[in-house]
Amino acid sequence: MSNLAIENRLIRSDTPGIALHLRRKRRTDITTFGAERTLLLMHGATLPADSLFDVPVGEGAFMDVLADAGFDVWALNVRGFGASTRPAGMNGSPDAAPPQVSTADAICDLAAAVDHIRAAQDLRQLTLIGMSWGGTVTAAYSAAHPANVAKLVLIAPQWLSDGPPRIDPGGPVPAYRRFNVHAFRDRWLESVPQERRKEILPDAWFAAWADIILASDPVARDSMIRAPAGVIQDVRDYWSAGKPFYEPEAITAPVLLLHGEWDLDVPSPRMLALFQRLTGARYKRWIEIGEATHMMVMERNRWQVLSEILHFLRSQP
Repeated sequence: MSNLAIENRLIRSDTPGIALHLRRKRRTDITTFGAERTLLLMHGATLPADSLFDVPVGEGAFMDVLADAGFDVWALNVRGFGASTRPAGMNGSPDAAPPQVSTADAICDLAAAVDHIRAAQDLRQLTLIGMSWGGTVTAAYSAAHPANVAKLVLIAPQWLSDGPPRIDPGGPVPAYRRFNVHAFRDRWLESVPQERRKEILPDAWFAAWADIILASDPVARDSMIRAPAGVIQDVRDYWSAGKPFYEPEAITAPVLLLHGEWDLDVPSPRMLALFQRLTGARYKRWIEIGEATHMMVMERNRWQVLSEILHFLRSQP
């Protein structure tokens, strides 16, 4: 693997007192990248960017593989996640404040990151990659700001559901959720045959992932981290209510949609429904990854995810 430069930056959000963490990785022998080789990665509703895109397992961290391939790779933690500022409502008990960090908040944070990178690198556009809730955030931004987006990659993004999604536990929505990192393994692999689980997610990989996510929350205790609950309220107000948060038809950039065969959080019919509505995209592609769950970016078969992303990013119409 090439020598990679690593940067960590805190940038301003649109809210006083809230700083956003950006991590950047790039090859030291490349100085100019351009729009389609400048990538901004957006995490999902529970786990910070570090634990999805920067865990050094297998052939290297997700960010490292993309950077080594010649891309300028940035990853954002929106407010409430990782090294970004946590809103005041996340510092008390979960029932002491309304749900924290809505999808609208995350879109504003993504916009701040896009503007920062475009200005710093003198770019008109860049390419967005979003996973799960991050797919909603990047897609909604792309629909609202099509001139700023060169290409869009959506990994198992949210879409309309015919019942409460797995992420919604029911009951009152707190300010934040308490997420048990080590207990998550069983839920992660629920759809995987028992005899295949250590193959799909090796013990060492899960341990490395757990260490990074636990280190992401300064008050983590007994395997528990905090995750903002605003997304749960948005699920109820939009996805479970049959109301799209954004209009896919407004996205004009080329779109790659990636989905795992064993994904229980986002079943295949939802991906088909979303894919069919991407009518404004310059071109679109849907790839189904066999023997992969919702967390496929951290599983053995993630090489297929990376391979498909690299092929899409290098493709020309």
